[in-house]
Amino acid sequence: MSVTLRRVYHISAFSWYAFIVNSLASKDGEDLPAGIFVYGGPWKYLTFLNLLLQMTFFGLAAVNDLQPGKNTDSALSRSKDLLFSVFAFPVGMFVVILFWTIFAYNRELVYPATIDEFFPPWINHAMHTCVCPVLLGELLLQPHTYPRTKHALAALGLVGASYLSWIIWVYLSVGIWVYPLLGLFSTGGLVGFFFFNMSVVILLFLLGNELNRQIWQRTR
Repeated sequence: MSVTLRRVYHISAFSWYAFIVNSLASKDGEDLPAGIFVYGGPWKYLTFLNLLLQMTFFGLAAVNDLQPGKNTDSALSRSKDLLFSVFAFPVGMFVVILFWTIFAYNRELVYPATIDEFFPPWINHAMHTCVCPVLLGELLLQPHTYPRTKHALAALGLVGASYLSWIIWVYLSVGIWVYPLLGLFSTGGLVGFFFFNMSVVILLFLLGNELNRQIWQRTR
């Protein structure tokens, strides 16, 4: 794959995510629907955290592209591959799949209609749709080195538990669930929902690993 094409892709993706993150962050403090940015601002939403994750990955990828040589064994290259394989791909795809599944069932449970007055449809698709083709494009653009599965699953489990603790803390602090859907579950239901979501993320990690292997095995 052309080095120039890879550089353009990574710089463009980073710039795109930086623009979206800035657009969302600038909304904090405006007259938004009740509860949307209460306590924690946009930092309590997985969608926003995922945008930061994607921006960070493509920023690292762009910097790595500017280094002389292939740098496949450099610390920066290894960090880039680790970030993509364990977090950027599975979490990004998870956000897209879960959001649109719940949205199709009942949008009020995840993205109430009142939000449309403050976030136009293109921002919704920038947050919840465009992530998918950009990640698939990255898979096709260059191979990535995946870590051992047990290490990746441990890291995903730790991050997942940390995010769950964060949204529970928000609820205990202000009495409002980050997502209205969570208010429908009992304690046991929340635990089951968490483990179901983690199972989906794990499957997406394995899917990314397999796609990476199938696409690039001949070049190796």
